[in-house]
Amino acid sequence: MSQGPVSIDGRHLVCALGALYLLVAIVTAVVPTSHDESVGSVLVTFAFIGGSGLVLVGGGYRLSRTDIAPQFYRDVFGRTLAGIGVMLAILTLYHVQPDIGLSEPQRSLPILTGFAGVAGFAVGIFDARAKTRELELERRKRQLERTQVRLAESNERLEQFAYAASHDLQEPLRMVSSYLQLIDDRHGEELDEEAIEFLEYALDGSERMTEMIDGLLQYSRVDTQGDPFEPVSLEAVLDDVRRNLELRIEESNAEIECAELPRVEGDASQLRQLFQNVLANAIQYSDTEGGPPRIEIDAERGETPRPSERRDATVEIDADDWVIAVTDDGIGIDPADQERIFEVFQRLHTQEERAGTGIGLALCKRIIERHGGDIWIDSEPGAGTTISMTLPAVSTHDADRPLQRNDQ
Repeated sequence: MSQGPVSIDGRHLVCALGALYLLVAIVTAVVPTSHDESVGSVLVTFAFIGGSGLVLVGGGYRLSRTDIAPQFYRDVFGRTLAGIGVMLAILTLYHVQPDIGLSEPQRSLPILTGFAGVAGFAVGIFDARAKTRELELERRKRQLERTQVRLAESNERLEQFAYAASHDLQEPLRMVSSYLQLIDDRHGEELDEEAIEFLEYALDGSERMTEMIDGLLQYSRVDTQGDPFEPVSLEAVLDDVRRNLELRIEESNAEIECAELPRVEGDASQLRQLFQNVLANAIQYSDTEGGPPRIEIDAERGETPRPSERRDATVEIDADDWVIAVTDDGIGIDPADQERIFEVFQRLHTQEERAGTGIGLALCKRIIERHGGDIWIDSEPGAGTTISMTLPAVSTHDADRPLQRNDQ
């Protein structure tokens, strides 16, 4: 079976050029130019010419072991030839000067051009490495663009799913819930105790499914339906949240102590959702036997770097970030479960023990990630919980901009 012509790349050409200089070195050593030339002079000449040849042979051979892309091997060879060409041009100009010429050109010429070839080879290596880095950056840029396209497509599919969840799935669920309610209203008195219990379970399951679909819809739209970032007062956000949770706070007699909160760059609507979920969790998972829930909210400027309270990780906190900590005196969370609770539909308690959908903290994490921050937990069973999160501070050039309105 016949094969195509063998392609000679720049690496082989550099090696061949080096071999040529080695051959010249051997010839100049074997064939003396004069009878009175010393052995030391012959050896020095051989070393200079042969050294250049060895550098080119070794350099060409090792090109494949460098980080230089193969398509730039010929560029390296071209730079090597260019170095030799420049030296030949200089020597030619030098030689044409009146009464000036090279002594023993048969030795001086290969020595000087060999040195120039090595210099050109070094320049070629430097240039090829720069081109390889540029090529790699371009490749990564294209890869990033493809990733962004796939991410946009994924977000679009997620948005389509969210639409289906909000319309196609909720509509039949509403119908089921409505008919179950009609049965309860019209025939409740005719049902026995067991049937009424089953009906209550069905209604409760329908309501919880509606809440889960609503929560999943909010989760899927954090990135696609969020408002642009603006300076937001967390004091105003917390005031809104306390009004929204007013009934729950009164029923539980919860005490909320809050330090002075800063302004941050963010989406006011999502930040309200964030604080509402965190405070609602703190109230819900309070230790009812230990008295009314007591919740503390604190804020401090970040540092770089700063270890988090998590035992298994370190959070890189930028000096321009704010660290917001919400601490409760509730039932606490086992360290082994502290990462899992930020996943969708992951709950640590049964519905009978603690009501919930399992989306609240997952939604909080997604909101924090959209704001470029991090969220983590420090807790022990029976010793309360601290949820810490980072949010970007208002930049200097935005300091005088008006606050975003926190409309209900």
